[in-house]
Amino acid sequence: MPHLDLLLASGVLVSTAATDAVYVLFNAAVSSRRRVPAATWSSIWYLLSAFAVISYTRHWIYVLFAALGSWIGAYVSMTFLGRGEPIGGPKIS
Repeated sequence: MPHLDLLLASGVLVSTAATDAVYVLFNAAVSSRRRVPAATWSSIWYLLSAFAVISYTRHWIYVLFAALGSWIGAYVSMTFLGRGEPIGGPKIS
């Protein structure tokens, strides 16, 4: 088993959480057909993913931190978007 660098593991976890949160926001913007926010979230998504991918490709153990960060990012961003509301705001009857 490779030596675990806790600072690097934390960086992978945080960057992957942020990457997944941005991915959820990107999908929300695409679903709402908002071009500028979708393009902006997309570019941020790629910038954030670079750190995580570069960090864990040399040591498999960091994939676990990437997976945990991914789960955290999706959970938090879905909480931020709101429960039960359609993307783009509440549905008006």
